[in-house]
Parts: sequence; structure tokens; C-alpha cells
Amino acid sequence: MKRLIAITIGISMAIGGSAQDIRGSWNGVLNAGSVNLPLVLHIDEKEGVYSATMDSPLQGAKGIPVSTITFEHAKLSFAIAKLGATYEGVMQSDSIAGTFKQNGMSFPLNLSRTKEGPALLARPQDPKPPYPYNAEEVQFENKEAGITLAGTLTYPREGKDFPVAILVTGSGAQNRNEELLGHKPFLVLSDYLTRNGIAVLRYDDRGVGESGGKYATANLDNFTSDAASAISYVKTRKEINPKKFGIIGHSEGGTIAFMLASEKKHNLGFIVSMAGMAIPGDSLLQMQRYLIAKASGVPDEMIALNETLMTSFSQMIDKHPADYIQQNMDQILDEVLPESLRGNATARTQCKGAIKQLMSPEIQSLLKYNPAEALKKIQCPVLALGGEKDLQVPADINLDRVKALVKGPVTIKKYPGLNHLFQHCTTGLINEYGSIEETIAPEVMKDISIWIKERVYNK
Repeated sequence: MKRLIAITIGISMAIGGSAQDIRGSWNGVLNAGSVNLPLVLHIDEKEGVYSATMDSPLQGAKGIPVSTITFEHAKLSFAIAKLGATYEGVMQSDSIAGTFKQNGMSFPLNLSRTKEGPALLARPQDPKPPYPYNAEEVQFENKEAGITLAGTLTYPREGKDFPVAILVTGSGAQNRNEELLGHKPFLVLSDYLTRNGIAVLRYDDRGVGESGGKYATANLDNFTSDAASAISYVKTRKEINPKKFGIIGHSEGGTIAFMLASEKKHNLGFIVSMAGMAIPGDSLLQMQRYLIAKASGVPDEMIALNETLMTSFSQMIDKHPADYIQQNMDQILDEVLPESLRGNATARTQCKGAIKQLMSPEIQSLLKYNPAEALKKIQCPVLALGGEKDLQVPADINLDRVKALVKGPVTIKKYPGLNHLFQHCTTGLINEYGSIEETIAPEVMKDISIWIKERVYNK
């Protein structure tokens, strides 16, 4: 459940003119309350026509095309049409002072012409090479899907027959480090575990990084198949004890861990669910929307309206094929939106984005999935973890469900003050993630390491 705000900007060009030269790279930090988001704007000009792209380093986004841009009389303006966002600023020497507007909110964004780019927030837990262990770039095949996945296998330099943990990412296209907002949770976790004698395989999702396949058309079963191919691969490695391996899954990855553990053919030695979904997907996503909106201070009447719209969107998706919805989006919105919002361009843009997200194979499969049957079949040891302030996969209801349904040995732990990423936090809201320096609370990594070693060495 890691779908975060992403800047997506369409392509276009606008004619403008100025005696000042605004071409080049401009860097700034978007201060949006609890989030400081570094941005880089690259501006080019040919025959009086300006074009631009934007980078968002913390979000791993580069070369995002700007929809419209003008520069006249020292005034820079550009638009993000798909998100209803605009920027206006005034150039003075090598700086631009301006305001970024999106969804009815305004944020200061000052840009400067510097070569090195904006300073990124500190990530003190990121490991720095050289590492005191082996780190090997690997590839393995998912024969069922006909694709090759790529990842990194880390294991101690001394010894043999190591236990191994396969890391499975959450929802949304993720690389092997599960990277978002400058954080690399799986890099940090794999480093900690490997230093403590546990080999780790982490891999890029299909269609991401160096892995083949296409992410956009994949669903929960496809991602589970990818993880199963990772299991097959680690069993071939001479450094690994084939009887001492398991899955550590975060968020959606935790649910995939439940699915794999329910199938005896995989013979998993253990699974660790870090905020894995244990209740029906449609209930979870509804609960997630409510908790995030409530914590954000959204009025109750707006929360109710949002749920009404989401229900209408879901019913429409169940009723009509995707092609029909895409071709008749505006007509559909005219039918479901209240009259007061039908002429609101921002509201229409947001609704279209919500519909497209709901239509994705991944979200559709999550909405229709109930983990109950898989949980009842699990016999291997399970460590299920949750953060007290997790607004995306609420700890109490999901952990209670794991404890009630799993018949095998289960260890449950809820961490006070931690969010969905298992960071110490204030509110638990998504917009805190990037501004927190901590990537994963040390006590969580310590507990996972100790628990795994107790299971694999004390059999």
C-alpha cells in the first residue's frame, strides 16, 4: 500500500520571449508542510519556443515532461495540467521566487541556478560500501510468466548453509530497495540481516529496474508467481541451506507471504509480515481512505462524499469494460458527480485519476482478495508486525486476524509510535515519510533478525 503522490506532467510547448536567459537547470525544495520535496526544472528553448522537464529525486522520477511553459518579462509560468497544478515565479539574476499551486493549495517554491542540485534529506541508515559481506547481482527466471527478474543476493563471506530471507515489496512499482522518497528500506534491512548471518535476496518488481515483464498489467497472482520463482532460485544456490529459507514481505508483500506460505509445495521455513493485509482488500482500502482523511483533518461530510464517489466508481468498473470507461469518462463523471463539482476542473482531474487507479489489475486483484483462506492453511512459523500509527494497514485489526486464523506458531508484535514504513513518526500520514530521516526503526530489524535465527537454528 505504498502508492504515493507522483508528479505526472504532459508534453507541450508554449511561445514566449525575454531578454533574460532562463535556459538550464533550476533547483528548489517544495515546502508542503511536513514534506520537503526537492525538485529540478530543466528548461530548453528553440526558436523562441520553450520546453521543460522536471526531476523529483526523492521520488526517483527523472525527465518528467512539463505540459505548458512560458517566460515573458522575467515571469516564468508552467502548468501541470493532469494534476491541476501551476507555478508562477519571477526571475531575478540567478534565482526565481514563486508559488506552486495544486488542488487548491499554495506552496512556496524558490528556484536557483546551481550545478549540484538541491540537497537531499539525510538518510543515515543507508549502508555505504565497501560491505563486510558478499553482494552479488543475480538474475532468475519466472518460467510461468516467461520473464527474467533481477536482484541482489547478499550473504556472509565466511561460512556456508546460510538461512535466507527473500524480500517482497509492497504495492506500486518498486525496485529491489523498495525505494521511495529517498528511503531504501530493503537496502537497509538486507544490510542489517546479512551482517547478522542471514543471506538476503531482494529483487526489482517485474517491469522495474533490470527486471523484465510489464508492471502495469500485473495482478496479485502475478507478483506471487514472481516471488515463487525467487524461492526456486535460492534453492539452487550452494551457499544457501535449502531447508532454512523464508519470506519477508512488506505491505502487499506481507499478503504475498501469506499466500505462498499457504501452499505446502513451497515448504517455507518462516514468514515475516511487515504490515501485511489480513482482512478483505475492499474493507482495507475503505478503512485506509477513512483513516488518512480523518488524520488529515478532512471534514466528515467530505469523507462521506468521497466514499459515495468511490462506491460509484467501483460499481461502474464492475459493470462496464475498460475501453467503455476510458472513452466515456467525462459523461460518467457528469452522471456521478454532484452538480456543484461538475464544472470543477480539479475535482474532475482527481476523479479521473482515482478511476484509473481503481481500474489497474493490481488494485482490482487487491480489492477482490480475502486472505482468510490462505491464513487458515499456514503451518510454518509466522512473525506478524504492525505500527501503532499505521494508517494504511491498521495494526490492531490485521494482527488480530493473523492471530485468530493461523494455526501454526504465530508471534504478533505492535510497535508504539511507528507508521506504515516502521519509522518513528508524529501523525502516521504519508506526507511525513520523506521528511523523517529514519528509514526503519532499529528495534524492528533487531526483532526480525533474532526471531529468524531462533527459528532456523533451534529446529
